[in-house]
Amino acid sequence: MDKLYSIQQITEITGLSAYTLRYYEKIHLIHDIQRDDKGYRQYTATDILWLDFLMRLRETGMSIQDMKVFADLRSQGDHTVSLRKQLLQSHYQSVQSRIDQQQQHLNKIADKVKHYTGLEDQANLSSSSKDFK
Repeated sequence: MDKLYSIQQITEITGLSAYTLRYYEKIHLIHDIQRDDKGYRQYTATDILWLDFLMRLRETGMSIQDMKVFADLRSQGDHTVSLRKQLLQSHYQSVQSRIDQQQQHLNKIADKVKHYTGLEDQANLSSSSKDFK
């Protein structure tokens, strides 16, 4: 039998709040969460893997709406594999574009750091040459 996790344990494992977990369930990003005899949610290792993937999608800028589309397709079964792949490919390209843009910004900042390092070096040389006069 698979180990079951309470909502409190899942918040510790994932870093998601209980509110977010309930919200994700309400909008059907997560499905079929088991309940114990008292009605408390019980999550499985498979649920944790799915939540981890959802978090990656969200942290890489996928909208909740697109996450919902992906989750809905996933719940429909294997015949939606191509559609899920297309959605992920589109998201991948979007993330890659943002990474490329950030790399360009980082390169420009590195150029400025070099520029100011050179200015500092020149100032230090000027200052030290005055000390020897």
